[in-house]
Amino acid sequence: MAKELKDLTKRSENYSQWYNDLVVKADLAEQSAVRGCMVIKPYGYAIWEKMQRQLDDMFKETGHVNAYFPLLIPKSFLSREAEHVEGFAKECAVVTHYRLKNAEDGSGVVVDPAAKLEEELIIRPTSETIIWNTYKNWIQSYRDLPILCNQWANVFRWEMRTRLFLRTAEFLWQEGHTAHATREEAEEEAVRMLNVYSDFAEKYMAVPVVKGVKSANERFAGALDTYTIEAMMQDGKALQSGTSHFLGQNFAKAFDVQFVNKENKMEYVWATSWGVSTRLMGALIMTHSDDNGLVLPPHLAPIQVVIVPIYKNDEQLKQIDAKVAGIVANLKSLGISVKYDNADNKRPGFKFADYELKGVPVRLVMGGRDLENNTMEIMRRDTLEKETISCEGIEAYVKNLLEEIQANIYQKALKHRESMTRTVDTYDEFKTEIEKGGFILAHWDGTTETEEKIKEETKATIRCIPFDGDKTPGKCMVTGKPSACRVIFARSY
Repeated sequence: MAKELKDLTKRSENYSQWYNDLVVKADLAEQSAVRGCMVIKPYGYAIWEKMQRQLDDMFKETGHVNAYFPLLIPKSFLSREAEHVEGFAKECAVVTHYRLKNAEDGSGVVVDPAAKLEEELIIRPTSETIIWNTYKNWIQSYRDLPILCNQWANVFRWEMRTRLFLRTAEFLWQEGHTAHATREEAEEEAVRMLNVYSDFAEKYMAVPVVKGVKSANERFAGALDTYTIEAMMQDGKALQSGTSHFLGQNFAKAFDVQFVNKENKMEYVWATSWGVSTRLMGALIMTHSDDNGLVLPPHLAPIQVVIVPIYKNDEQLKQIDAKVAGIVANLKSLGISVKYDNADNKRPGFKFADYELKGVPVRLVMGGRDLENNTMEIMRRDTLEKETISCEGIEAYVKNLLEEIQANIYQKALKHRESMTRTVDTYDEFKTEIEKGGFILAHWDGTTETEEKIKEETKATIRCIPFDGDKTPGKCMVTGKPSACRVIFARSY
């Protein structure tokens, strides 16, 4: 394990390589036999499960229910909404045949040319089209509205340059799809779900985010407005961490989804969609972790507390086992996930390094002297600080410490973002500052042409027009034309 840590690239040397090393060495995920796709390993999936469970509770608290829709979408469905098909056409994987057969030369199986599909099927890159075709059968009257559905699923978008969790061809996510009787209801829903994502990111992931609306150039294909939460990673790059879309009536019109309103008139339904994905795993890693490995927020750590015994002989181990059993039971009764690792196939030093690499928030150690003194050594993963404390009341101490760690890593990330957020007024100044990374607040004239010019020349994009940003009008840093407010620029993942 010492070698594992030694081989972990330092963030200061190569941040990208550090991330790749850490994902693999901490047993979160690995590359698969299918190019661009990943295997999420049990420890990585355990973190995702905790994210999923918490988000699912939050969705249900806001009135949403889970459903499931097909993986395969008829090609003609994607043709119905012009912007939507244009946005996803280059990323689609297409199913053309439904059968294989043995090759005549015995070399293996080949596609049976006689089994060509009448209409090709698309592996879902997102599910708006198949869902709105379904909603047509569910909605006749205003009494059928709203529909508040979510699905937990996988999607496929053909990616040529991939990175574990951040950008893979297949990834896991949830996608909410709602239908409403009025524009106002749909817009409120889109903002409500963005706030759910923001609360989850900050209270559970300990990741501070900026809420805002995307520019027209960056919005979701087929949406009227896209709302986003943007997080800053340790290297100063932005990561889009969740989006919520106000779709207007675009998909209702494309699939002829109408309802009889309260005035007994036919009207098209108003829509939203919103989603977060396993990309949140990347955000979690890159916001908090260090050169020793993962730093996990206690609210999402699969193991919140690990206890390791240090003993001279089997008799001493039995005594430690007996002492620790009560502490484990008490911690579990407080809702804390705890692991007592008394396995004899690994040395304590290996275990220390392993749990440090995996980001377990709190480590407790009991040795022979601790047994005599009724004490334990406690180490917090966020600061690596150690102290020896009495076993009396240790459970309450650990519970408070976990909340302190949660708050501390959030504040650390927030201070980092604040230190890396700067305001500029000229394009020359912008070009200098963007090289240093971080969020740059600048005026923009609102045109796609200027946005594209900035992206081409600096590789920076408009992350969002922040809800709580500087609304003072000014002049575009590039063209000098009027600008309604400052927007956030950054380079991003």
